[in-house]
Amino acid sequence: VCAMDLEVVDGELLVLVGPSGCGKTTTLRIIAGLEDPTEGEVWIGGRMVNGVAPKDRDVAVVFQSYALYPHMTVFDNIAAALRLRGTGREEIRARVEKTAGNLGIAGHLRRFPRELSGGERQRVALARALVRQPRLFLLDEPLSNLDAQLRERARGELKALFKQLRATVVYVTHDQTEAMSLSDRVAVMREGTVEQVGTPEEIYGRPATVFVAGFVGSPRMNLFRRGEETVGIRPEDVRIADDGEIEMSVRLVEPLGPQRLLTLAGGGLELRALVPAGEPARPAVRVRLDPARLHRFGPEGRRVAP
Repeated sequence: VCAMDLEVVDGELLVLVGPSGCGKTTTLRIIAGLEDPTEGEVWIGGRMVNGVAPKDRDVAVVFQSYALYPHMTVFDNIAAALRLRGTGREEIRARVEKTAGNLGIAGHLRRFPRELSGGERQRVALARALVRQPRLFLLDEPLSNLDAQLRERARGELKALFKQLRATVVYVTHDQTEAMSLSDRVAVMREGTVEQVGTPEEIYGRPATVFVAGFVGSPRMNLFRRGEETVGIRPEDVRIADDGEIEMSVRLVEPLGPQRLLTLAGGGLELRALVPAGEPARPAVRVRLDPARLHRFGPEGRRVAP
């Protein structure tokens, strides 16, 4: 990780997203105090915490593996951090039961982690963080071990919960859908640096670099060279029209429920276009590229105004 200058405001859910190995987890570990930066400063709540032990930073970390104690019940897993702080027995019981109730696991407090599903273990790990009432939550790929259907449901539940708590959260994921749906702001990382920080709408609608343009969006943005520039257009913005200026053959048709994804070739280009599923299949089409929907990037890969 290098040349990073990143601020998270109170009550914000900031997502760090990027491909594997880009520095997301390292950044999280530096904030948590699990790794020391070779230079620079980390501030939490107006206090510089370089050299401060992880336990004294007032942060709670939820790891991808959940890191639950297998020999402890759910209750004891959630209560462990409070006991280490010397919290009184009755307060521990009240806070654990309230947190478990908020997360829908109150009926599992006497069970062991091995007796729980993946989704239930994920909630226990989250409860263990929530019960501490920290200043900052750090979550490292907490949903990656869940199946697709459960992950989709958990995303919505997490976002609603953190909004209710007005919690400050830094959340790491490689899944751009997760990043865009959960976040207040997104920081897109590449090779140890932050390429762009912005709202999901800004990241999607005005990508700052060629990398961000190609990484964010599914199906991914079409990118092609035009002179010294790289030009991009999203598949949903490629228009099929009888009076289109480019004639293209249809190479591949991929059904996507209410839409179909066409892979097109012609005029020296290969493009992907999203069309309604009910549109008649044709071996060739004409395509129009609206100049207002094009994204332009200079030779260095950075966005050219507008």
